[in-house]
Amino acid sequence: MSLPRFTPAIMPVSRRFPVLVVLLASCCLNQAFAADAPAIRKPPANTSSKPPVTGTKPAASLQASPAGMEARQSEDIIVKASRQNRMEVTSGGQLGALGNKKGLDVPFNVRSYNSSMILNQQSQTLGEVLENDPSVRTTLGYGNFAEMFVIRGFPVDGDDVAINGLYGITPRQLVSPQLYDQVQVLNGASAFLNGAAPSGTAIGGNINLMFKHAENDPLNRLTADYTSSGQGGGALDVSRRFGTDKAYGFRLNAAGMDGETSIDHEYRHDAAVGGDFDWHDDKTRISLDMDYQNQAVYGGRGGVFLETTTVPRAAAPSHNFSQRWAYNNLNYLFGMLNIEHDFSKNITAYGAFGALSGQEKGNYSTVTVTDAQTGAGTAGAMYVPYNQMNESTRAGVRAHFDTGPVHHEVNAGGSALWEEADTAYSMSTTDLSTNLYNTPQYASPDETYSGGNVRHPTRSSWTKLYSLFFSDTMTFWHDRIALTAGFRYQDILTDSYNYYSGGGLGSHYDKGAITPVLGLVIHPTRHTAIYFNRIEGLAQGPTATGANVVNTGQVFAPYRSTQYEIGAKYDIGRFTTTLAFYQISQPDAYAEAYGNSGELIYRENGLQRNRGMELSVNGEIIRGLRFNGGMTLIDASLRHTEGGTDNGHTAIGIPNYTVNGNLEYDLPFLKGATVVGRVVNTGKQWVNTANTMHLPVWTRFDLAARYTFPVAHKPMTLRFGVDNLANSRFWASSFNGYLVEGLPRTFKFSATMDF
Repeated sequence: MSLPRFTPAIMPVSRRFPVLVVLLASCCLNQAFAADAPAIRKPPANTSSKPPVTGTKPAASLQASPAGMEARQSEDIIVKASRQNRMEVTSGGQLGALGNKKGLDVPFNVRSYNSSMILNQQSQTLGEVLENDPSVRTTLGYGNFAEMFVIRGFPVDGDDVAINGLYGITPRQLVSPQLYDQVQVLNGASAFLNGAAPSGTAIGGNINLMFKHAENDPLNRLTADYTSSGQGGGALDVSRRFGTDKAYGFRLNAAGMDGETSIDHEYRHDAAVGGDFDWHDDKTRISLDMDYQNQAVYGGRGGVFLETTTVPRAAAPSHNFSQRWAYNNLNYLFGMLNIEHDFSKNITAYGAFGALSGQEKGNYSTVTVTDAQTGAGTAGAMYVPYNQMNESTRAGVRAHFDTGPVHHEVNAGGSALWEEADTAYSMSTTDLSTNLYNTPQYASPDETYSGGNVRHPTRSSWTKLYSLFFSDTMTFWHDRIALTAGFRYQDILTDSYNYYSGGGLGSHYDKGAITPVLGLVIHPTRHTAIYFNRIEGLAQGPTATGANVVNTGQVFAPYRSTQYEIGAKYDIGRFTTTLAFYQISQPDAYAEAYGNSGELIYRENGLQRNRGMELSVNGEIIRGLRFNGGMTLIDASLRHTEGGTDNGHTAIGIPNYTVNGNLEYDLPFLKGATVVGRVVNTGKQWVNTANTMHLPVWTRFDLAARYTFPVAHKPMTLRFGVDNLANSRFWASSFNGYLVEGLPRTFKFSATMDF
């Protein structure tokens, strides 16, 4: 059955932001102002994604003498093809209110996965990038194909992934990582640093993306790739700087992919293009990014719900138990403007504005297993269109000054976010009989029950987040001690509309809260740090509902999740390691008995308390041998549950431990060749809060190799990788109580050429 293709409707954006649309079109004109790259150049000391390619020192590589010169008078010109082995994981990143910071200097655990890792590992989704992080696990959204992430036992929805510290401007279901220079992971609560996340997640961590910007040297890079069983694609990366002192910069990234995945009859399409423009002088820095992304999944294998008392065995790794007419189509136009200005060497003001227009639609079908032994179950059908228009901004000032022996860095500013969502749905009232292991295919059923207008979705929610923040980081004793104290006032205003029945206002929420922060860093030596933080997460509070509830309609203050963390870091540049211990407590609410009349009262009660340990190791162990990975231990305990029935039980979908290890070795007998091995090991996960069903421990092995060599004085890199080498079958996640199966054995090939 052919599925409808969805053409993005970008007219609302072009009316509101015409200059952004024009700038996106101008990406194609880069050659008009770009100078040709020199054939031979000395590599810069610090590159972001391209390898050093040439030099004039003798090396055991390819030699060429200029014609017409005598051998005695000529100097050999050497072309060296590097392995592209710059640091792929660095400590530090963008920390919202505190700005860009080195990891060793802040009381938080933050890492950045750089574009060279994304390229070398042939990552096609954000989740594939984060497979390198031992503290992150990826699952799917509720009933769809969206990636959702779990950090320290709490979810991070796609809506709550940030770009350069701004929420609300990231494609919310699937992200094309080729557009970004860094994927940054902050472990822990971050309400002070970034404000409340719009969908209320990001309690246990934050994911932040950084756009690619123009490099100092010209870059022309073309990549072709293939993924089993039939996906082909490619990418283009062009960078130029020009003008006096190379003040102007331009970077164009385009990537595409289409075909059948390693899952039977699942097809994916991905197209992304991004243009970055920047300008700077001695005091001012301005950048403008404009991006478009379209992703589609046809016949996608989704999650599995259970109506059983035991967990069924996972299906064959490549078996697709979903219906082939299930699909989604996601279109996003998004971008941001950043401005920084130094009024003096001690005072910097900054501002940023971003926007996103998203149009999504999909026909979803989720399997519900009713017999764990045979795999028998049911499948439904639901069509959902979803449109959104978001705007996000922040502004602030950063000042440095001394008071006696104490140096101060003061940060003050504010942020605002506006999100409007329009949606509707239609669904089939008849379930289809299906089977997890021997799945019959049906024609798409008639969807006779609907809510709202699926052809013209109406407003379902209108969210406004406003905040003000202030902090002071005081350093003293020759910068060996740094103490950070501050707060953020956050106001959460949400209107929900009855889009399914007339469109009237359904509920109104408007509450604020102050979230403080306290952080301490002690440097025993230049390369070590001991740190402590007390910080909070923030999410919209509940509204009392339910039958016989005496306080129906009462609006509660925002949930405040409190984190305590202590840790130690070691960083010598080429090698970093972090050890952290933490506790995060997240409140809950439910109705309980009130008096002897059979009435109930809704109260903020219940608690999920996650305690854990994290160890991360990244960098070069010895020359030519690099390791990225680590381990985590988590005890996710439920407290004060309704009726006390689940007190002391473990929260569902949170592994008791996770281990990741990514080892790279440069072959000494073949210059330019690198072999890579990776292991991902995930501990036991409970499927229900009663803790009567769990997923067993699972382990996945990956293997890869790459080889860089010169072609016409330019480097070419060939890559080959196999994910899930043993083709193991396993349930990867049970977060939120539904099961997600791990991917089958998948082969990846790519070739990258600089020209």
